[in-house]
Amino acid sequence: MAISSHLNSRPNIQVVPDERHTRVDVAVVVADRMTVEVVSALRKMKAAVGVPVVLIAGEISRTELLTIVECNVVAVLPRASATADRIENAVRTAASGGGVLPSTMLGDLLKQVEQVHREVLSPHGLHTSGLTPREIDVLRLMSDGLNTSEIAMKLCFSERAVKRVISGMTTRLKLRNRPHAVAYALRKGVI
Repeated sequence: MAISSHLNSRPNIQVVPDERHTRVDVAVVVADRMTVEVVSALRKMKAAVGVPVVLIAGEISRTELLTIVECNVVAVLPRASATADRIENAVRTAASGGGVLPSTMLGDLLKQVEQVHREVLSPHGLHTSGLTPREIDVLRLMSDGLNTSEIAMKLCFSERAVKRVISGMTTRLKLRNRPHAVAYALRKGVI
């Protein structure tokens, strides 16, 4: 394939055939459409190697965007505009932790994320971090150094309610203790 030859000729890029079971940094997948077989292959690839994927596709529907993101696809190039230089740029961007999406796909993806938030997370009292608003309030006060009774006073809860919130959250998210919970909230950007 011409793409493989081009990428292999570039500095710091080495193309590894599918048959070799070598550690890779990025996978490149070319597909005409997002069929069940293609999605299945992407899921298997995610489970086996878990690397970012550059997808060169003939067509991707709006409804398939979240599915491909779940499969570690971080860059999508429409096949019609996938030049050698664009593919190389997408591979380098994916290897450095970035992503590449056409602006229309990015807009569609953002709309889908907002819809998931509105229809799935919010009705269950969840934030994209997996935390409820009450848990976020407790974590913010914990991060300010307040103890259980001070948190209870500030939020007009009983101490027992604050302890239940903390216990439920740490158990559900498999957090070891309060500092771990605060660190989790910081990493998720909620406090």
